[in-house]
Amino acid sequence: MAGLLQETRAAGSPAGVFSPEAVEAVEETVQALCVLLDEHRAGEVTALDLRELHSWTDYFIIATVTSGAHRDGLLRHVKDFAGERGISMRGSGKTSSGTDDLWSLVDLGTVVVHLMSPSSRSFYELERLWSSAKTVYPKFAFKA
Repeated sequence: MAGLLQETRAAGSPAGVFSPEAVEAVEETVQALCVLLDEHRAGEVTALDLRELHSWTDYFIIATVTSGAHRDGLLRHVKDFAGERGISMRGSGKTSSGTDDLWSLVDLGTVVVHLMSPSSRSFYELERLWSSAKTVYPKFAFKA
Protein backbone atom coordinates (compact mmCIF):
# COMPACT_ATOMS: atom_id res chain seq x y z
CA MET A 1 0.00 0.00 0.00
CA ALA A 2 1.38 3.40 -0.86
CA GLY A 3 0.60 7.05 -0.42
CA LEU A 4 -0.80 8.68 2.67
CA LEU A 5 -1.07 5.52 4.75
CA GLN A 6 2.40 4.36 3.75
CA GLU A 7 3.83 7.72 4.78
CA THR A 8 2.10 7.57 8.16
CA ARG A 9 3.01 3.94 8.98
CA ALA A 10 4.81 3.70 12.28
CA ALA A 11 8.49 2.78 12.11
CA GLY A 12 8.96 -0.95 12.43
CA SER A 13 5.31 -1.76 11.61
CA PRO A 14 4.79 -4.58 9.14
CA ALA A 15 3.74 -3.56 5.63
CA GLY A 16 -0.02 -3.14 5.35
CA VAL A 17 -0.50 -2.65 9.12
CA PHE A 18 -1.46 0.89 10.04
CA SER A 19 -2.44 2.50 13.29
CA PRO A 20 -6.05 3.58 13.77
CA GLU A 21 -4.73 7.15 14.00
CA ALA A 22 -3.12 6.88 10.55
CA VAL A 23 -6.29 5.49 9.01
CA GLU A 24 -8.33 8.25 10.68
CA ALA A 25 -5.93 10.90 9.34
CA VAL A 26 -6.42 9.64 5.78
CA GLU A 27 -10.20 9.58 6.23
CA GLU A 28 -10.10 13.18 7.51
CA THR A 29 -7.97 14.15 4.50
CA VAL A 30 -10.53 12.61 2.14
CA GLN A 31 -13.34 14.53 3.85
CA ALA A 32 -11.34 17.78 3.75
CA LEU A 33 -10.59 17.35 0.04
CA CYS A 34 -14.28 16.76 -0.68
CA VAL A 35 -15.26 19.87 1.27
CA LEU A 36 -12.60 21.87 -0.60
CA LEU A 37 -14.02 20.73 -3.95
CA ASP A 38 -17.57 21.53 -2.80
CA GLU A 39 -16.49 24.99 -1.66
CA HIS A 40 -15.08 25.67 -5.12
CA ARG A 41 -18.28 24.65 -6.86
CA ALA A 42 -17.34 21.18 -8.08
CA GLY A 43 -20.50 19.25 -8.87
CA GLU A 44 -21.68 16.00 -7.31
CA VAL A 45 -18.58 15.44 -5.17
CA THR A 46 -18.40 11.78 -4.18
CA ALA A 47 -15.77 9.77 -2.30
CA LEU A 48 -15.60 5.99 -2.51
CA ASP A 49 -13.77 3.75 -0.06
CA LEU A 50 -11.95 1.16 -2.19
CA ARG A 51 -9.81 -0.41 0.55
CA GLU A 52 -11.64 -3.74 0.47
CA LEU A 53 -11.61 -3.96 -3.34
CA HIS A 54 -7.94 -3.61 -4.32
CA SER A 55 -4.52 -2.49 -3.13
CA TRP A 56 -3.35 0.23 -5.51
CA THR A 57 -5.38 3.02 -3.89
CA ASP A 58 -7.76 3.38 -0.98
CA TYR A 59 -10.13 6.16 -2.06
CA PHE A 60 -11.53 7.71 -5.22
CA ILE A 61 -12.86 11.25 -5.09
CA ILE A 62 -14.99 12.06 -8.12
CA ALA A 63 -16.26 15.54 -8.97
CA THR A 64 -17.87 17.23 -11.95
CA VAL A 65 -16.34 20.33 -13.55
CA THR A 66 -18.13 22.86 -15.73
CA SER A 67 -15.27 23.90 -18.02
CA GLY A 68 -11.55 23.60 -18.65
CA ALA A 69 -10.94 26.76 -16.61
CA HIS A 70 -13.00 25.37 -13.71
CA ARG A 71 -11.03 22.11 -13.88
CA ASP A 72 -7.71 23.98 -13.91
CA GLY A 73 -8.74 26.01 -10.88
CA LEU A 74 -9.78 22.88 -8.97
CA LEU A 75 -6.52 21.17 -9.93
CA ARG A 76 -4.62 24.13 -8.50
CA HIS A 77 -6.61 23.96 -5.25
CA VAL A 78 -6.01 20.19 -4.91
CA LYS A 79 -2.28 20.62 -5.58
CA ASP A 80 -2.06 23.48 -3.05
CA PHE A 81 -3.93 21.35 -0.49
CA ALA A 82 -1.52 18.46 -1.04
CA GLY A 83 1.50 20.75 -0.78
CA GLU A 84 0.28 22.38 2.43
CA ARG A 85 -0.21 18.96 4.04
CA GLY A 86 3.02 17.45 2.73
CA ILE A 87 1.20 14.88 0.61
CA SER A 88 3.30 13.65 -2.28
CA MET A 89 1.73 13.63 -5.72
CA ARG A 90 2.53 11.13 -8.42
CA GLY A 91 2.83 13.22 -11.55
CA SER A 92 1.32 16.63 -11.98
CA GLY A 93 -2.24 15.59 -12.77
CA LYS A 94 -3.00 13.75 -15.99
CA THR A 95 -5.46 15.52 -18.23
CA SER A 96 -7.62 14.37 -21.10
CA SER A 97 -9.34 17.16 -22.95
CA GLY A 98 -11.40 17.18 -26.08
CA THR A 99 -14.28 19.46 -26.81
CA ASP A 100 -16.63 17.86 -24.28
CA ASP A 101 -14.29 15.25 -22.81
CA LEU A 102 -12.56 16.76 -19.80
CA TRP A 103 -11.06 14.40 -17.26
CA SER A 104 -8.14 15.10 -14.98
CA LEU A 105 -6.70 12.66 -12.49
CA VAL A 106 -4.60 13.60 -9.48
CA ASP A 107 -2.82 10.62 -7.92
CA LEU A 108 -2.06 11.19 -4.24
CA GLY A 109 -1.23 7.52 -3.70
CA THR A 110 -3.89 6.48 -1.23
CA VAL A 111 -6.38 8.95 -2.73
CA VAL A 112 -7.05 9.46 -6.44
CA VAL A 113 -9.02 12.57 -7.41
CA HIS A 114 -11.03 12.50 -10.67
CA LEU A 115 -12.22 15.85 -12.05
CA MET A 116 -14.62 15.09 -14.91
CA SER A 117 -16.89 16.93 -17.31
CA PRO A 118 -20.56 15.91 -17.17
CA SER A 119 -20.19 13.96 -20.43
CA SER A 120 -17.08 12.10 -19.22
CA ARG A 121 -18.68 11.32 -15.89
CA SER A 122 -21.80 10.04 -17.59
CA PHE A 123 -19.85 7.95 -20.10
CA TYR A 124 -17.37 6.33 -17.70
CA GLU A 125 -19.78 5.95 -14.75
CA LEU A 126 -17.04 5.39 -12.15
CA GLU A 127 -19.57 5.15 -9.32
CA ARG A 128 -21.34 2.36 -11.16
CA LEU A 129 -18.08 0.64 -12.07
CA TRP A 130 -17.08 0.69 -8.38
CA SER A 131 -20.64 0.17 -7.08
CA SER A 132 -19.50 -2.29 -4.43
CA ALA A 133 -17.41 0.46 -2.80
CA LYS A 134 -18.77 2.25 0.25
CA THR A 135 -19.67 5.90 -0.35
CA VAL A 136 -17.99 8.01 2.34
CA TYR A 137 -18.83 11.46 0.98
CA PRO A 138 -21.40 12.76 1.06
CA LYS A 139 -21.71 10.96 4.39
CA PHE A 140 -25.40 10.19 3.98
CA ALA A 141 -25.39 9.14 0.35
CA PHE A 142 -28.15 6.84 -0.83
CA LYS A 143 -27.00 3.86 -2.89
CA ALA A 144 -29.50 2.06 -5.09
